[in-house]
Amino acid sequence: LHSNSDKGDGSVQYLLSGEGAGTIFTINELTGDIHAKKSLDREKKSHYVLHARAVDRFTNRAVEPESEFIIKVQDVNDNAPKFPDGPFSASVPEMADI
Repeated sequence: LHSNSDKGDGSVQYLLSGEGAGTIFTINELTGDIHAKKSLDREKKSHYVLHARAVDRFTNRAVEPESEFIIKVQDVNDNAPKFPDGPFSASVPEMADI
């Protein structure tokens, strides 16, 4: 997140609110960089809605309209395979068609 009003003098403060703000997601108040502090698991939560604001550090007035971010968590195969009726065995003849 970066505001065009940010001249790099520290007068703009970036704030983050919403699901997981401060615990799962953090924002650097000076640069607006947003980071995830821990791994996300789609099986626990498929998306997060965050709101970010850029405010004047001295007056606390918004310098930009609030931005909304929707973080959609992609599913990865993070579970080991289970074969309850295994082990299984199979064979493929040599030179078999695909």
